[in-house]
Amino acid sequence: MNISLTVWLLTIAALCALVGADFLIGRKPHDVSIKEAGVWTVVWVVLACLFGLGLLIYGGSGPTGEFFAGYITEKSLSVDNLFVFVLIMGKFAVPSQYQQRVLMVGVLVALVLRAGFIAAGAAIISTFSWVFYIFGAFLIWTAWKLVQDARKGGHEEEYEENKLLKIAERRFGVADRYHGTKLFITENGKRIMTPMLVVMLAIGSTDVLFALDSIPAIYGLTQDPYIVFTANAFALMGLRQLYFLIGGLLKKLVHLSYGLSVILGFIGVKLVLHALHESGVRVPEISIPFSLGFIVLVLAVTTFTSLWATRTQDAEPAVKS
Repeated sequence: MNISLTVWLLTIAALCALVGADFLIGRKPHDVSIKEAGVWTVVWVVLACLFGLGLLIYGGSGPTGEFFAGYITEKSLSVDNLFVFVLIMGKFAVPSQYQQRVLMVGVLVALVLRAGFIAAGAAIISTFSWVFYIFGAFLIWTAWKLVQDARKGGHEEEYEENKLLKIAERRFGVADRYHGTKLFITENGKRIMTPMLVVMLAIGSTDVLFALDSIPAIYGLTQDPYIVFTANAFALMGLRQLYFLIGGLLKKLVHLSYGLSVILGFIGVKLVLHALHESGVRVPEISIPFSLGFIVLVLAVTTFTSLWATRTQDAEPAVKS
């Protein structure tokens, strides 16, 4: 689509307004109930659907299909990220009433930084068409790594702080306890970070690392930076509510990593085929409607098999007893 600067600015302004409203509603630290999380999860999904409807009116079925394929892919990858968020919350012993504030700021940081990834990706793709080979190979490798991690029970490992976070902690120092929602305090005449800021940085930096596979994945479904940005934005902004809604169900999604590996591998092959086509090689290209249907089917099958497997495991002790 030919998106004007005015539309870009209006879209960013509207997203900022939504983020601001979300921040104001959740500004008071509190335990998020299942009902509250469920209502706001539905709100974000409805907003994404309305945006997709707007794309249908403005740009036709092609951009709409690309948006929903990208949105669903990013959303499913975000659900996988929630496993790590649970580990981070446990690692830093975040009080339950502060968890929604941590996620809100962490996701906002990730959204801003991802915009940089998206802009860089668009610039690289417009200049070097052969980068699709690299993106495709990277996604196929990531898919294989996901399978290997799933077999090893990767989500059960303890979270380890990255080097950037350790450097920040050494440079500023960290308080030994939480001080409400404060990010810095003065202790013995020295300004130091609170655990609240540390965990926010951990959430934000971790989500940016996840962008290393999610951004190439969505560029495998659309090369339109506007769709890439908006699909990422809607997928990320509903992540906080989704954390509280399905936090207890995450352990039941035992096959999610396998499903995501199939999706990433599929998009990787799609990217390689697209690169070959751009190079003049006569190969079949995978359409967006087929991609969207395939992604939805894989996620549906993965969810069903996961719930069936955990239900069977839960029933076994009862049978034995």
